[in-house]
Amino acid sequence: MQHYITMNMDGAKLRTPQGVSVLDVAVEYGVCIPHLCHISSMTDIGACRLCIVEHVSNGRSKITTSCTLEAKEGMVVRTNTDRIRAFRKNVAELLVAEAPNSRAVQDVAVRCGVTNVRYPFRNENCILCGRCVRVCAEVWQAKAIGFIGRGKDRHVDFPFGTRPDFCKMCGTCVDICPMTITPCNGPMKPGEEYLCGQCESQLTMNADFPDTCVSCDLGKGFHCERQRA
Repeated sequence: MQHYITMNMDGAKLRTPQGVSVLDVAVEYGVCIPHLCHISSMTDIGACRLCIVEHVSNGRSKITTSCTLEAKEGMVVRTNTDRIRAFRKNVAELLVAEAPNSRAVQDVAVRCGVTNVRYPFRNENCILCGRCVRVCAEVWQAKAIGFIGRGKDRHVDFPFGTRPDFCKMCGTCVDICPMTITPCNGPMKPGEEYLCGQCESQLTMNADFPDTCVSCDLGKGFHCERQRA
């Protein structure tokens, strides 16, 4: 038998099944919490840090990723405070500086209100979101790829840099990667990177309600949960 709990999100009481994440609750009720590394039915690791929220307990708030935060009875969560918007915007700005050639990252930057990039563009081809690693391990049960190294040397690769025989060569790791869809104007060459921002008009409908999902097209590049529904 399914058990339900009631939690408070942005002042609204929401009833939800026990055991789901706060991000899942937000998606179900149409509350827009930008996210990038989250994939429904797979283990969340909070890698992109975009889905941060304020969890209020005993009068004090703690910032944490909503995808790894389990919804519990009586929980109080704030998803769209000035503090959260500022942190989320900075994370999105760092991501687009790291990987401007991803439409998914460019979309997230627009959704988080990024209008200029203060950090130097790096034009990397991986943001370490772990989507490929998790789908390989949890969906295909192959574990043919994984994270290797630490710090600035951390990257995704085959064991010892060689494709193992147990790799199913399904291509799902590529299909699910946010780097596989380039910006609408095509790939940006090194030294010519920029913040696209052409889809900013997608947000005009929720100018007065920034926490509300308006089923915009900004999630198509990375299979936003509302887009998949």
